Amino acid sequence: MPFTFKQLEIPGVILITPEIFSDSRGYFAETYKYSDFLKAGIKEYFLQDNFSFSYKGVLRGLHYQKNPDAQAKLVQCLRGKIFDVVVDIRKNSPYYSKWIGVELSGENRLMLYVPSGFAHGFVVISETAEVLYKCTREYSPVCDRGIIWNDPDININWPILEPILSEKDKKHPYLKEADNNFVY
Repeated sequence: MPFTFKQLEIPGVILITPEIFSDSRGYFAETYKYSDFLKAGIKEYFLQDNFSFSYKGVLRGLHYQKNPDAQAKLVQCLRGKIFDVVVDIRKNSPYYSKWIGVELSGENRLMLYVPSGFAHGFVVISETAEVLYKCTREYSPVCDRGIIWNDPDININWPILEPILSEKDKKHPYLKEADNNFVY
């Protein structure tokens, strides 16, 4: 199997290490293989890929799509370095409002699987970063939602104090006020 799957502190959130095949020409790695992901318990098919380029200090998130178009994501940083965060927003979950943060980079080549029912965001901690993520549902403006990045009830320990935010991300509500239909 060309992947190592590591279950993180919140069940369902998985850190994935692809096997890298290197030689004098460079390297090769599989970044997704349905049969291997299925064996690791990741059953969804991915229907949309997204790519972002961002400068240092840009924070994107915390985003999610509510049901019926909830998305799971497979996130990887192709170039640069990000601090990637997921927050459990499933009501009645023993992990509700708990977060996990991991560093993803072009150097470590790690990937993070984010199940539906979680908000997701990242901040760029290198000069620039290129991020690719696969989604299990297509973008739905009707179901698109977010939570403010600095919600004190979540208390994420971001590695930057004054991020650069989009106008949309500046206006997200706190988790306790968010339009969220996920139940554990």
